[in-house]
Amino acid sequence: MPGRVQGKVASITGAARGQGRSHAIRLAEEGADIIAVDIAGPVPSVSAYPPATEEDLAETVSQVEALDRRIVARKADVRDAAALRSALEDGVAQLGRLDIVVANAGVYQPVPTLELDAVAWQETIGINLTGVWNTVQAALPHLIAGGGGSVILTSSVLGLRGAASAVHYSTAKHGVVGIMRSVAGEFAGHRVRVNSVHPTLVNTAMVQNEQTWALFDPENPHPSRESATPIFQTVNALPVPWVEPVDISNAVLFLASDEARYITGVTLPVDAGALLK
Repeated sequence: MPGRVQGKVASITGAARGQGRSHAIRLAEEGADIIAVDIAGPVPSVSAYPPATEEDLAETVSQVEALDRRIVARKADVRDAAALRSALEDGVAQLGRLDIVVANAGVYQPVPTLELDAVAWQETIGINLTGVWNTVQAALPHLIAGGGGSVILTSSVLGLRGAASAVHYSTAKHGVVGIMRSVAGEFAGHRVRVNSVHPTLVNTAMVQNEQTWALFDPENPHPSRESATPIFQTVNALPVPWVEPVDISNAVLFLASDEARYITGVTLPVDAGALLK
């Protein structure tokens, strides 16, 4: 059976590790070539987990190439619209087209609302919201020129509801839904489909770190993955503490494929039932 995105080219931001790398590998497994973009460096307001590195991005390249697919990787900050356009143009020039866009780059730093400073607010909004917009705007001309395509924006369950110590993150993720719905309506006539995915807790460094464990297990002076796990599980209706990156990647693959050819303007939770609670 041919791959579900065989012969297509997918651009993915935040591709150095975590969900972004998982998306790159999953789409490559199904026949896509990849344009991988990542800041591959620190974000000053984010201290909960270490930043992605150029070595991480190189590992994504290695894993995609091991699947016998082509990949163009570029270091770029999604807040820098010109750098992002240049990275995308370079990838399209080398790979010949653009069919799928996954705006995945994002950061999360838990901060109580009254302790949130301007830098943390601006960096989170800049990466998680403006960066998504920059990605979409850079990609649209290529998708239109190619006769259409699929755009998948990574939001969150917190893009559909709020949470303590996450007003900056939740605000950005709500804004992603606004981008999705607006662009989906405006560009449907060009056969450009736009949808958002809304994960619950995902088993990546963004969740598996001491600051996030402490947020869920505040009475514990030494929170750990083990102590936080049963509390994480209370977030979801299904009896799991988190989902795996590939669970989100499978949703991205579906939305990118022709199996979803008439699905646009949709907020798709991959949340183990978290929004039921």
